[in-house]
Amino acid sequence: MTPPVAPGPPPRPAPMARRLAPPLATLAAVAGAFAYVGAVDPNEPGHYPVCPLLSVTGVYCPGCGGLRSAHAFVTGDLPAALGANAIAVVGYLVFAVVWVIWLMSAVRARPSGLSLSPVWWWSLGGAALLFSVVRNLPFGSVLAP
Repeated sequence: MTPPVAPGPPPRPAPMARRLAPPLATLAAVAGAFAYVGAVDPNEPGHYPVCPLLSVTGVYCPGCGGLRSAHAFVTGDLPAALGANAIAVVGYLVFAVVWVIWLMSAVRARPSGLSLSPVWWWSLGGAALLFSVVRNLPFGSVLAP
């Protein structure tokens, strides 16, 4: 039998710069992507590839209209952003909230505590599927891009 080991001092948190690097790098990448989409209008043909599902089947996927939505969001046209892809606008806002929680957790050197159970993931997937189905039906044309 091995003798019990006395617990050592608690581990020291990583330096502030190291804790902040991941959320700040993520913000820089997302801001760069939004800046590009804001500068290069997806409403003008030839700048971005066409959705393969839409071009082959004529069916809108959950992401169809996402670039136009991001462009409208960046340029401050919220009604157009919601009209192009409402679920994407919700995603932008959820990302902002989750990012702030992540940043505050990094500043405080604590785990974010953000984790979703499988039920939530399945529910999110179901909501995206429902959104995709409804936007392709005649009564859901208001959700079509």
